[in-house]
Amino acid sequence: MLTRRTLLGVIGAITLSVTAPAAMAQEEIYIPLISKGFQHQFWQAVKLGADQAAAEFDVRVTFEGPDSETMVDRQIDMLAAALANKPSAIGFAALDSQAAIPLLRKAAEAGISVVAFDSGVESDIPVTTATTDNVAAAALAADKMAEFIGGAGKVAVVAHDQTSRTGIDRRDGFLNRIAEAYPDVEVVSVQYGQGDQLQSTEVAKAILIANPGLSGMFGTNEGSAIGIVNAVREMSATDLVIIGYDSGKAQTNAIREGVMAGAITQNPVGIGYETVKAALSAYRGEKLPEIIDTGFYYYDASNIDEPKIAAVLYD
Repeated sequence: MLTRRTLLGVIGAITLSVTAPAAMAQEEIYIPLISKGFQHQFWQAVKLGADQAAAEFDVRVTFEGPDSETMVDRQIDMLAAALANKPSAIGFAALDSQAAIPLLRKAAEAGISVVAFDSGVESDIPVTTATTDNVAAAALAADKMAEFIGGAGKVAVVAHDQTSRTGIDRRDGFLNRIAEAYPDVEVVSVQYGQGDQLQSTEVAKAILIANPGLSGMFGTNEGSAIGIVNAVREMSATDLVIIGYDSGKAQTNAIREGVMAGAITQNPVGIGYETVKAALSAYRGEKLPEIIDTGFYYYDASNIDEPKIAAVLYD
């Protein structure tokens, strides 16, 4: 026969067994990452790095982005949904460096640290930004372009957008370097393909038609660069120097085949890893640098198989 004290002890044990898992679930560290897209191999590599960090640091990470890098409204919806789940911290790669600020401000007011990645936000809300130095990387692309065309000629740019920080910095990094260092190189056109291969192909074809005798073209991301490659192939254009950005399979193949002269590769796995690591540090109240520079390299047929380059290619 159970005494009253024994019965209370049994009830207490049952209560503890029921509530303990709930308490443990509440202690889970959850870090969603909202990217600019999901279709390019670059973003798959960023996700890989985020997943590696999640496993290493024992946190739950989700990764999503809109179907197209033109879908700013869809990305904002994803950001709102992620914040509604009250995450421990959040990683965000802005398609539009201004549009997300009201939501990010609400996140900060709720005590949710924001880590920007790949593309920064024109605000002091993010506690840090894990990114490539896109201005310096695009300047290097300009140096390589000038080298290939002998320091003189007409060139054009197919950029992915003019609203994201990466789009702006890569465009301006290239243009400013040409303007300051290569007076005999003329940039005759800057057009936008929204990072989409098909749209960038049509943009590049229009540039080629309008500018006979063009010496080179620079594509500011994977979709832009492959659009240029497609246009050159479709129009059987010759003697055009193509410098790309990123390193999906189509670009590395184009370099191996001699269609593309070279490209800048980021370290997308490192971007994903450092974003999650920084978000965890922010959640713990640790101090972070304003920028986490994840590095970049120039690669072409001469060094594409070197170990340090092969390690950051994502094809």
